[in-house]
Formats: sequence, C-alpha cells, structure tokens
Amino acid sequence: MTPFDPTICTLGEGPLWHPQRDELFWFDITGKALYARKDGATRQWRFDRHFSAAGWVDKTTLIIASQDALWRFDIETGGKDRICDLDADNPVTRSNDGRADPWGGFWIGTMGINAEKYAGAIYRYYKGELRTLFTGITVSNTICFAPDQSCAYYSDTMSRRIMQVALDPATGWPTGASGVAIDLREAGLNPDGAITDVDGNLWVACWGAGIVLQITPAGTQLQRISVPVTQPSCPAFGGPDFTDLYVTSATQGLSAGTLAAQPLNGATFCIEGVAKGRPDPRVIL
Repeated sequence: MTPFDPTICTLGEGPLWHPQRDELFWFDITGKALYARKDGATRQWRFDRHFSAAGWVDKTTLIIASQDALWRFDIETGGKDRICDLDADNPVTRSNDGRADPWGGFWIGTMGINAEKYAGAIYRYYKGELRTLFTGITVSNTICFAPDQSCAYYSDTMSRRIMQVALDPATGWPTGASGVAIDLREAGLNPDGAITDVDGNLWVACWGAGIVLQITPAGTQLQRISVPVTQPSCPAFGGPDFTDLYVTSATQGLSAGTLAAQPLNGATFCIEGVAKGRPDPRVIL
C-alpha cells in the first residue's frame, strides 16, 4: 500500500470514490476539513465544525454529515444547505462513520467528541426521515452493506465485534435483532471503517494495528494488508474498475516517537488491483 495523497490528517475518515467524477473525497474530522483528489491535484474545503462522512447525490452534490446536522454540499461552489438536524441538542457528540445504502438512504453514526462511553448512536436518513436505529454505542463504525442487500454491518469499535442486522428488501429498514457477525476480541483488533466487495467480503481497517483485513461474513480471514501507519481508519474502493483500495489514516493520540518513525501517519493510501469492489449507491434526497 503506497501513499495516494500526502496531506496529513489528524483524523482522516470517510473516504468516498465519486463514480461520476472519478474523484476521491475524504475528511479530516478534527481538522474540520474535506479533501478531494483527482489527476494528482488535491482540493480542500474548511469548516467551522466537525464533518465526517459523505454520500454522492449527483455529479456536483454530496450529502455530508456534521456534528449536528446532515447537509447538501455543492462541490463546485463549496456552499451547503442544512437537510436536517443530527443530534443537534447534544453538545457531547459528533458524527463519525457513515455510508449510503442500496435503497438510496444514508446511515450515519455518532460518538462522544471525547469518546464518552455509550454516548453515540446509529441513524438512517431515508426519504426525508431521520430515524434512530441503534443506541448506546461508544465509537460507531464499520457501516457497510451486503451486495445482495440482505443485511447491514456496523460496530462499536470498543466492543471489537462487528454486528449484522437483516434489512427489509423493499425499504432497507432493519428487521429483527442484531447479531454478532465477526468477533475480533480474541485477535485483539479494533474494527474501524469497513466496506464490502462484490463477493460480500468485508474489508476492515483495524485501528492501532496498521492493517486492513479482508474477512468473509462468516469470519474467515482471506487477506491481511499492511498499511505503513499505526492508525488506518477507513477503506473505500475506487479507480476506473473499482479494484483499487483507498485507506485514510490518523495521527490522533500518537506519540512524537511514533510520528517520527512513521511520518506518513495521517496520509491517505492506495493499493491497486486488490479485489473487485462496488461503487457506493447514490443517495436520494
């Protein structure tokens, strides 16, 4: 895995390959910035609050999640319009991991700004409605969807377990109770962001371990890809045929010695031709 963009993020997160622009977008949550890179050039947008995740709406529009709202974001002008509140009356939390679902909805997790225990939740925005799905989560992560639309995955990173919940085939709303899909406690790994490939395998960034795992839904490890940093945070498939894997990373909480030994901590990386991924679905506003 080699550097894709050398910009050092304090907390790089939320990579999204825009399939109509052939361009990668990602956030520095605590740096309060959105970045995009195409053809060797990087753009930046600065914000006055924490933003963390995005979905694509059309060629010039994203939905982006902040610590207190969901927004419609104009890529060309940098303007944004508030769609709805997101935990706006709770000063403790901010948004974290999020991803579009196959029905045109958008799932977004929250967490405590200082990782306060059980302060976060996971929500879904769909057809103008924001609904709470899961509560009592410390660090919301690993939001992704099976390619056959049968289920969603999510995690509380602190639990070291990736959960699975069945989805209604017509609407995408969860049905029934969640269960443990992949248990990483014995391995001592912390699941951060994740995405699925065309075969339904999960690609999971493991915070603090410097790796991305390819794991079957049954928990069998297929590949273990090293990232030259301590804290890889979230993967995304992209490139012309969606076989390239991009990974964000972070410097947050690392010692001066670690940063000196690994100066690429916080950069964004890519490995080409690793597997066949899928474009994120379009979000319908």
